[in-house]
Amino acid sequence: MQFFFQNENENTRELFHQIEHACEGLIYISETDAPVLTFAGQPTDAVNADVILQYSGMTAEEPVEEREFAEFFDRLTTIRDWYGEAEKARAQKFLELRKLLKENLSELKVFRIGRIRLDIFVVGINTDGCLVGVSTKAVET
Repeated sequence: MQFFFQNENENTRELFHQIEHACEGLIYISETDAPVLTFAGQPTDAVNADVILQYSGMTAEEPVEEREFAEFFDRLTTIRDWYGEAEKARAQKFLELRKLLKENLSELKVFRIGRIRLDIFVVGINTDGCLVGVSTKAVET
């Protein structure tokens, strides 16, 4: 499992592990399936594209699109008539992850970085002022 963890604060560490547990086995479905990974970073003043690019190690040359937190989860948590048990279970896990993030993070935002092959970051700031969230990848043509 890939993540970056640069914070020794006990509250941040505990939240990191709660989110990590919520993400166990969770897959983001697009034209490719990718795991949902947890990360935490140092304190930050804001959640913006520059901060995400810095933490991810990507350059400003990549296009960055900011999306609403709710919009990201709407598609993932809506249960369709044709869903089988596996799809319903995945939607339920995304509901639990959304709730955990909403209850513990402020300034929640979603950043999509790249073209066609996207890096997606769902991030916010915890009570310690640290950047915390999840990331995944998608392919969209």
